[in-house]
Amino acid sequence: MAADPNGRARRSGWERARAALGGAVLATSGLVAAAEPARAGSAAQPGQSLGLPVGAQIPHGVYWITTTNFGVRDTGPGVTPLNVNATTLAWATPWDILGGRLQLFAAGSYSAVRPQDSDWQSGLGQPLLAAQLAWDLGNDFGFSYLLGGYLPSQTGFATQTSSLTHRFALSYVGNDWNLTGHLFYGQFLDTTSKSGVVYPDYMNLDLTATKKFGKWQVGGVAFTSTDLPTGVAGSRPQGQIAVGGLIGYNFGPVNLQAYVTRDLIDRNYGGRDTRAWLRAVVPLYQDKQEAAPGRTLVTREQAR
Repeated sequence: MAADPNGRARRSGWERARAALGGAVLATSGLVAAAEPARAGSAAQPGQSLGLPVGAQIPHGVYWITTTNFGVRDTGPGVTPLNVNATTLAWATPWDILGGRLQLFAAGSYSAVRPQDSDWQSGLGQPLLAAQLAWDLGNDFGFSYLLGGYLPSQTGFATQTSSLTHRFALSYVGNDWNLTGHLFYGQFLDTTSKSGVVYPDYMNLDLTATKKFGKWQVGGVAFTSTDLPTGVAGSRPQGQIAVGGLIGYNFGPVNLQAYVTRDLIDRNYGGRDTRAWLRAVVPLYQDKQEAAPGRTLVTREQAR
């Protein structure tokens, strides 16, 4: 840090961005701003999977999924706006392992933040590579387990240490419903950065309850996130609970979803966040024997 004429420390733009966010998550693929030692956030953005039946099998094919969200956190005396742009390439392979369909994912992101009336800061997030097994349990139920890794980053805007992500999802997709619970458990491989920032393991939970009416999809969503204990003195674990509503429309083949969430509770984020999300799911290739015409990211049960 440099000192101003009065001898007070003056922080750089990057440091202001980190301090204002207080370790808030910046992107689906793990863009995280760390505020200070013993304070960080989850590598996976809470709420990122809302609206998707992630416990169910994806019809064989290749899909491009792009999600953008913009929100404002009330970090009084000012506010902190944040924009996240994430893109994912998904391949539902024709292979089964242990009875579950093998599904592969590669994700990346670019985000921008404007901490409390200072200049906008932007940067790339950590890339994510992951593999998932999805089982058809029968009676319109599906369960999936994903194991992935966030790769180390050399940019000053992202977490520079690698981490593992374990994700467990259970979905019911019968009668045009999507009832899904998606649990995230993250493990940082290096618990402390060179600058002294402590990276706690974390748990997130995304919840979806929507129903289709023809080409329309409507319903409610909610998510919660929490840092897990680190045992470090002075640690300030972060957490939040948010709720919202979702609306979607299938244009065939592109499927659009929009939802808005608002924090009901926040812990050590510096204020509550209101966020608008927009997602597009585009099938680049799809097995027509498994997917109904004009549908994307649906299961065989939904296509009946």
